[in-house]
Parts: sequence; structure tokens; C-alpha cells
Amino acid sequence: MSPTADQQETERARPAYIAVGRVVRPHGVRGALLVAAISEAIHGLRQGNQAYLGPDRSPVTIRFLKPHQDRYLLALDEVSGRQQAEARRGHELAIEAGDVADLPEGTYYHWQIIGLKVETESGEPLGSVQRILETGANDVYLVEQPDGQELLMPAIQSVIRQVDLAGGKIVVSLLPGLRPGEES
Repeated sequence: MSPTADQQETERARPAYIAVGRVVRPHGVRGALLVAAISEAIHGLRQGNQAYLGPDRSPVTIRFLKPHQDRYLLALDEVSGRQQAEARRGHELAIEAGDVADLPEGTYYHWQIIGLKVETESGEPLGSVQRILETGANDVYLVEQPDGQELLMPAIQSVIRQVDLAGGKIVVSLLPGLRPGEES
């Protein structure tokens, strides 16, 4: 039985803020920003929502957020011209963790997966998830093994057998060729 969303939040510490995007560059002369999404939580931002921008997490109010090619156009009440927008280049856009919507059962935010221990179905420890690579087809978990080598685990059902947020681990079934130096 998997834990409820409330149990997941208390059993696996939710950070205070969730980064949802990074400002790529200004767009136009009226202060709009071109933003690259770094979390699926960006989809929940709406006009009037409060977010936080930059290293000091300055509060900002969303005027609009709309898809633009493979990124987003973002307008903020606090940014009204190109110079102000240019000053935000490279800044991280974040929201309070409490504002993040719950995901459907069996799906997870990256912050919930990073740091989890990984073990095989037989209990053999493989290391812990250090990063998540987004490949388009499916995510790939980069697992750092105890000897320092990296193991790439596709986040597909035939490999990821169980995600146990309460226990802080992922149970996997290793497909032939997944371990470094192993013949497929």
C-alpha cells in the first residue's frame, strides 16, 4: 500500500521552495521573460499567483504565463521594462512548496526522488539517486554507486519496481547491460 500525499509530505521532507523555472532572457521591450521549465509544477502557475525570483527569493506576482515554443513567456507585475527583465537573466523562479499540487498516485516530483537509496529486488544496495535526466521518452535516474561509478536507470515500469518515499528507497529490477562494464 502506498502512502497518501499527506504521509509522503511528512515522511520525506518537502523543501520550503520548489524551483519551477529559470529565466533564459528578456523577451520584447515591456519586461516579459522567456523561462525554461525545470519542474512540471510550473504548469500550476496562474495570473495573480505569487512566486519568488532570484537568489534572494524576491516575491513577485504573475501577470501571465503562457507557452512559447518549448519554453514559457512570463510577465510579472514587478518587471515593467527590458532593463529590469535583463537584470533577471539566469534567475530561478520558485514557488512555496505548499503551493505545489499533488500528483497522481505513482508519479513523483524530482525533489521527491533525488536522494533516495536504490536497491535491487534482492536487497543489494546500488547507491542513491543524484540527478534526473529528462530524455523526452522517459526520465533516467543517475545513481551514484558506493564505488563512485554512475549507473543510469531508466524510469520505466520494468526497471523501477517500487518507490518507497516513507522508507527512502527505490527498488529496481536490473535489466541486462545496465551495470557499467556488464555485457548486454
